[in-house]
Amino acid sequence: MPRTKGGPKTRRRRKKVLKEAKGAWGGRHRLYRTAEETVLRAGAFAYRDRRAKKREFRSLWIVRINAAARAAGLTYSRLMTGLKRAGVALDRKVLAELAVSDPAAFAKLAQTAKAKLAS
Repeated sequence: MPRTKGGPKTRRRRKKVLKEAKGAWGGRHRLYRTAEETVLRAGAFAYRDRRAKKREFRSLWIVRINAAARAAGLTYSRLMTGLKRAGVALDRKVLAELAVSDPAAFAKLAQTAKAKLAS
């Protein structure tokens, strides 16, 4: 059986890896073996950080909502409990945006939450 060499297929795969490693420092973007390690590691970081990004944003939204809630005379947890009881189905992202860009609307929501907590 004749020996099979990679040829175009191998070259295509290696070029793809080198293209992904573009911008890396030194041999990491020039040498296939180190470039492959770099790309693999970068992929692992990208996967991890896509999840971390979601956690970080949720945390930021909670901080913003809490600050606005305290200005309205409530704590974060009391505000969220009141809104849930009132049937307000806004997520934290929208609530944080309201707290920053439209304090009057957020104050109305806080009043709604206070009313539901009192009853």
